[in-house]
Amino acid sequence: MPRIDVISDAICPWCWVGKRHLDAALETLGRDGYEVHWRPFQLNPDMPEEGVDRSAYRAAKFGSVERGRELDARVAAMGAEAGLEFRHDRMTRTPNTVRAHRLIRFAEGPRQHALVEALFRAYFAEGQDIGDTAVLAAIAEAQGIEGAAEFLAGNALDAEIRAEDAGFRRLGISGVPSFALDGQVLWSGAMPAAQMVEALRAGA
Repeated sequence: MPRIDVISDAICPWCWVGKRHLDAALETLGRDGYEVHWRPFQLNPDMPEEGVDRSAYRAAKFGSVERGRELDARVAAMGAEAGLEFRHDRMTRTPNTVRAHRLIRFAEGPRQHALVEALFRAYFAEGQDIGDTAVLAAIAEAQGIEGAAEFLAGNALDAEIRAEDAGFRRLGISGVPSFALDGQVLWSGAMPAAQMVEALRAGA
């Protein structure tokens, strides 16, 4: 069965849009004909473990709070076209995402894809702090993933996640989402579903 790897970060808005487009593409191609695996990339690899105030972070990154809001509005408009609701007004923290990536890897298998959707929705639509262990455990529990709280209490898979993230950077990947088919990166970005269908068919 062909394998699609999605290199993504849980706080990347275009990754949520890209997932929605991928889901639509797979409906066309036949969802059961592909294995989808989510792989870790940190937009902010130097983020403090506890995260930072989002407004301050965005102002520092983009030069002003107003510029950050302009970019948020652009993302929200693109998300709405894909049927997604971005509620930046509810988002107060920019989290470190290593724990979220650990949880995604912990859920490897049939529940992983739905967990990724739940994490995107929790952060972008509900404003939850997905760097917080208790928040992540509750999201996992709601998805029927058992043992998440105990897993997150330790540091299992931490080194593996950081090493994989660093490995993607060494390969030259600097933007997400990036999509690979059977180990070959085909494209980066949240391109429309119809184009994803064409790219996956051509890469098969």
